[in-house]
Amino acid sequence: MPFDVVTFGEAMIRLSPPNFRRLEQATSLDLMVGGAELNTAVGLARLGRKSAWVSRLTNNPLGRLIANRAREAGVSSEHVLWTEEDRVGVYFLEFGAAPRASSVLYDRKNAAIAGVKPGMIDWKKVFEGTKWFHVTGITPALSASAAETTREALAAARAAGAKTSIDLNYRAKLWTPAEAGKWMKPFMAQTDVLITTEEDVEKVFGITGKNYEEIAAKTAGEFKLSMVAITLRENPLVWKNAWTAILFHQGKTLRTHTYEVEIVDRLGAGDSFAAGLIHGLLDGDAQKALDYGVAASAIKHSIPGDFNWITRGEVETLLKGGGLRISR
Repeated sequence: MPFDVVTFGEAMIRLSPPNFRRLEQATSLDLMVGGAELNTAVGLARLGRKSAWVSRLTNNPLGRLIANRAREAGVSSEHVLWTEEDRVGVYFLEFGAAPRASSVLYDRKNAAIAGVKPGMIDWKKVFEGTKWFHVTGITPALSASAAETTREALAAARAAGAKTSIDLNYRAKLWTPAEAGKWMKPFMAQTDVLITTEEDVEKVFGITGKNYEEIAAKTAGEFKLSMVAITLRENPLVWKNAWTAILFHQGKTLRTHTYEVEIVDRLGAGDSFAAGLIHGLLDGDAQKALDYGVAASAIKHSIPGDFNWITRGEVETLLKGGGLRISR
C-alpha cells in the first residue's frame, strides 16, 4: 500500500515514576511507548495522513506491545523487520520541576534496531508510491550498521522520487559531535528539508550566526537544502515555556505564532513539529507547514506520553485563536 510518509527508527518502552518521584523513590512505573520517528508517524496519522514506520523489533511481548501501540495510533507496522534476537530498548523518564530539570536514563544497548544492516529491508518495496521519507539523527547514532542503513534508505527514497527530511536531533549520550558530523554532513546531500535547533547545528556542523535567521540561511547554503526549520524554545521554568519556530525557504525566513505552553509532557514535541511541517509541505504550502508544525507541537506539550493524540480540528481551532474555556 502506498503511503504519504514513511519513517525509520527506534521505538522504546518508556517507564516513568508518577507524581514527580525520583527513580530511587519509585514504587511503580507508568509505561508508554516512544521514539522520534514513530512519534512523527503518529502525528501525521492523527492529521489524516497515511503513515508507516519501519524498524527492527525483537519478537517478544515488548516488541509486540510497541507494534500494537503504533497500529492503535493509526501507523502501519507492515514493514517492521522482526527478529528472534537482541532486545527491545527501554528508557526511564524522571519528571522534574524547577530548579530540578527532567532527566532520561537509557537502557538501549544491543537493541534490535542497532543490529539493522544494509540489505535487510526491501526499501524499493517500502517506498513504492511513497511521497515522503523522514528520519532523525538518532537512528544513525545507534550503530555503524544503522548509519549505513540510514544512508541506504535515503538513497532509495530519492531514487523512488520521495521527498526527504531529517531532524538533526543530536544526542550527546549516543555519540560525539565529531561522530555525528562524520555521518550527518554527507546525509545532507540526500536531504530536502532539515529540522533542527541552533544548538545542534553548531555542535554537529559547526555553523553559528548572529541570529536564528542567519544560522538557517547559512545551513541551507552550506548544504544546498530546500528548507531549514529551526525550533525555538524559551524555558524560564520547567513546566512553562514559550514555543515557536522559523522556516528558511527560497531566500526568505517565514515566521509564525509563539505559544505560551504549560507543559504536561514535552517529550515528542519536536517530533510533532516535524509531523505538522511535513503535513503542510505535502500540500505544497510552506507557511501552512510552519503554522501546523508549531501549533500541533504546542498542543503536544499538554498531552502525556510521546505520542501526540491530537485531531486536525484541534490544530485548526488553535490556529484560529481558540481560547482556554472548557469545550462543551
